[in-house]
Amino acid sequence: MKFESIFLTMLFVACSSVCVLVMGAMLTASPSSAQLANARRAAPAVAAQVDCATPTAMETCGAPEA
Repeated sequence: MKFESIFLTMLFVACSSVCVLVMGAMLTASPSSAQLANARRAAPAVAAQVDCATPTAMETCGAPEA
């Protein structure tokens, strides 16, 4: 019974210290990744049909209106 009590106490201390370390990392994290994602705006992806990718497909796909 004494061994189980010591083992559970050590497990509680280990889990508590992991929780404290994770919480501390979350509270002190800087939002640099969010600022980096906001600074680099990706170009929107445009899906094109395979037939429209050829240079002679203007009749089938239509020319974009200016």
